[in-house]
Amino acid sequence: MERTILHVDLNNFYASVECLYRPELRGLPVAVSGDAGARHGIILAKNNLAKGYGVKTGEAIWQARQKCPGLVCVPPDYRKYLRFSRLARAIYADFTDQIEPFGIDEAWLDVTSSINLFGDGVRIANAIRRRLREELGITGSVGVADNKIFAKLGSDMNKPDATTLITAENFRDKVWPLPAGELLYIGRSTRQKLANRGIFTIGDLARRDVHMLRLLLGVWGETLWHFANGLDVSPVRHVGEESFIKSVGNSTTTPRDLMNDEDVKMIVFVLAESVAARLRRHGFKCKTVAIYVRNSELSSFERQGKLSAPSFVSTDIAQKAMDLFKEHYRWDKPIRSIGVRGADLVTADSLVQLDLFAKDKAVEERLERAVDSIRRRFGPYSIQRCALLQDRKLTGFNPKDEHVIHPVSFFR
Repeated sequence: MERTILHVDLNNFYASVECLYRPELRGLPVAVSGDAGARHGIILAKNNLAKGYGVKTGEAIWQARQKCPGLVCVPPDYRKYLRFSRLARAIYADFTDQIEPFGIDEAWLDVTSSINLFGDGVRIANAIRRRLREELGITGSVGVADNKIFAKLGSDMNKPDATTLITAENFRDKVWPLPAGELLYIGRSTRQKLANRGIFTIGDLARRDVHMLRLLLGVWGETLWHFANGLDVSPVRHVGEESFIKSVGNSTTTPRDLMNDEDVKMIVFVLAESVAARLRRHGFKCKTVAIYVRNSELSSFERQGKLSAPSFVSTDIAQKAMDLFKEHYRWDKPIRSIGVRGADLVTADSLVQLDLFAKDKAVEERLERAVDSIRRRFGPYSIQRCALLQDRKLTGFNPKDEHVIHPVSFFR
């Protein structure tokens, strides 16, 4: 049976929600941006008026204002966005129980079993768009196809507030002329590799020999060939079906450049404590620690290393992160941002082989759980390491507001 898959993309989501709360902004070019004073000054989202000036997501605020001098920048309020995201998904749930979020403002819906109740995919898509407008005051673009990849492409083709149908009969005309980079999961590096072989469009990719693509990109080349030919069969998850958490991490752009190991150590301990607390909360320990480092010229690298035993103790994570940093960074440039991540997760109650000569970790684990309890009751700054008090401007951020939990995306 042919599936009917929708991909709903809420248009200019952050900016649209902000304009709902502040009607005086609706006729102005608006962007939601980070804090330039804390060096998080990039554009996170923009409305259509700002987009008309060429303002792009991810560029610096000063660059955006060169294009649009009258640009109004407002800080993000994720509580609002999460609320509207939940309200949108409640609308989707009236049509299907197979809803798979893809970020806060996008979701796939499998409505195959609903077409006898609500009509075909286009009719359901139009009904969803109408309800988004009338009930929430925001708009969405919807792609309709028989697979997730083409549905995602369809939602990107016509914005704002449009439904795009891609079928087995028309996808060669609609999809194949698009640049190869429009296909999901083709990033800059893969795009360059394809361009070096004369593959510039999705059609070029679809018509290439799959064995050649496998030699070029490994098994991923074969996957992309299937995507380009509309052969994606990945399912849409049911509501409540959780993704398996692969890693827990934090990163931050620092208020000033980090100039030496002591600066880095302070930031690493802030991040490691947040990572460790979340591992404990979710019932995991990590076997691997990874660091991400970006210097003042925006060059970056990531390195990872194994712990001697699985741990959710912040000291273990921070020490491993610092060992990795000292081994791989030579201080040719100051550092602008840094991240710490715990990976290779195991459940916290997994059985492990004890080392007779190692110190007892149970004491440290109980101590950190006690710290968790104090911070839950009195706030994140109620108890801190003395080392972090050396520079409160540098360490005075709450990583809880910036945490990242990395699930397995798209594939089952």
